[in-house]
Amino acid sequence: MIEFYTLGVYNSTEDEFFGKLTENGIDTFCDIRQRRGVRGAKYSFVNSQRLQTKLADLGIRYDHILALAPTKEIRELQKKADAQSGVLKRDRTQLGEVFQIAYKDKVLKNFDLDDLLKQLENAGAKKVVLFCVEECHRACHRSIVADEIEGKYGLNVTHL
Repeated sequence: MIEFYTLGVYNSTEDEFFGKLTENGIDTFCDIRQRRGVRGAKYSFVNSQRLQTKLADLGIRYDHILALAPTKEIRELQKKADAQSGVLKRDRTQLGEVFQIAYKDKVLKNFDLDDLLKQLENAGAKKVVLFCVEECHRACHRSIVADEIEGKYGLNVTHL
């Protein structure tokens, strides 16, 4: 049976970030971002090519699951909600309801989680992390995916 985890990068150092992966025995890294880059030097270690190289060095399989990424339009809904509440993306602790509804309706409803689990099992995955950038999992779409996995399959998801 596969164990699922979620992980963000904000407020982590490179050593802390990769330490969480190795300490928890993660063997498969699922990047569910649409844009696989972060501006600035502070988090450049999670920019796609550098991230994939480091994961390969650690023996961790990398998958980019673009179909689980929120669309630009859905991200704009959250951006507006953040602006209305005066919260910066990096400081957000929870997703807005409008984002959650749109993400579930336009992304998650059309995604085949059964197929993803089958692909992960066929690849021999045992410990899988869902990755996006926000520090707090409730401030990120990965929490919606995690909730769906927990509800649909009865699996516990650990938030690192």
